[in-house]
Amino acid sequence: MGKKRIQKQDRKNLEQRQNISDPEHPVINRTYKDTLFRMIFREKKNLLQLYNALNNTNYRDVTNLEVITLENAIYMNMKNDVAFLLADRLNLYEHQSTFNPNMPLRNLFYISREYEKLIEKQSLYSSTKIQIPNPHFIVFYNGTLSQAERTILKLSDLYNHPEEIPELELTVCMLNINKGYNNEILKQCNLLSEYIQYVDLVRTYAKALPIEEAVELAVTEAIKNNILTEFLQKCRREAIQVSIFEYDEEKELRLLRQAERKGALEEGRQQGIESGIRSLMDNMKLSLNQAMDVLNIPSEEQPIYAARIHNK
Repeated sequence: MGKKRIQKQDRKNLEQRQNISDPEHPVINRTYKDTLFRMIFREKKNLLQLYNALNNTNYRDVTNLEVITLENAIYMNMKNDVAFLLADRLNLYEHQSTFNPNMPLRNLFYISREYEKLIEKQSLYSSTKIQIPNPHFIVFYNGTLSQAERTILKLSDLYNHPEEIPELELTVCMLNINKGYNNEILKQCNLLSEYIQYVDLVRTYAKALPIEEAVELAVTEAIKNNILTEFLQKCRREAIQVSIFEYDEEKELRLLRQAERKGALEEGRQQGIESGIRSLMDNMKLSLNQAMDVLNIPSEEQPIYAARIHNK
């Protein structure tokens, strides 16, 4: 019992030491939920530059921009990157490293909360019309899987029964910001361009090095080559934490997608074999075992198909 108490105390002491701020050896907080994109563009001047690049505008006064990101609104364990008001437009910007067809539904939930917050002092039962800002939804995609330069995601694409004119629609514009795509936007927003360059550095070094070393090297080289220099010098430790977390999460999501695709292929194969068994049983009047033997189904797999036949 004494030895166990000592081991438990040792683990507690280690955890306490790991919580001490050490800029040379930052401890990675695995529950950290911010994003590098959000860290960069939560600054109003940076966000205004991005908005101008997207909309071919030339706003300069940051006081016209009001950030209204819901800090306590979390979906899929991630905060919405940034929401803001400018020129009577409610803009929701988000960065994604994996394609997500459910963004319209996610944004529907989010925009509902934003509107609820904006009109909380007004009555929905009033005879006076309540004016609300026009919503605009943008996703910045820089994943490793190929995507079009610009993709429109629709809420109606998620409906069980497609309708020519859906009664509720929400569209999200997904912009591919990988190298070679949307060059005009990247030219007009140097921060977005530098962000992509930095991410490419991390991915390149991560092919040959442990992710912790890859990120450290990427940050050092980025600063040296004037890529996000001001931001990385100011927030180096936090940027390293987030970069490692994001890379690990991106890797886990890729593995999950691969497993899902593999599972879908296997399900398709089993459905095809099941259809062949049923066809032989119906048309040739064979028994279940005879049909499986004709199709040369391995004995270890036969219980799987027997269960599929009997359960339908």
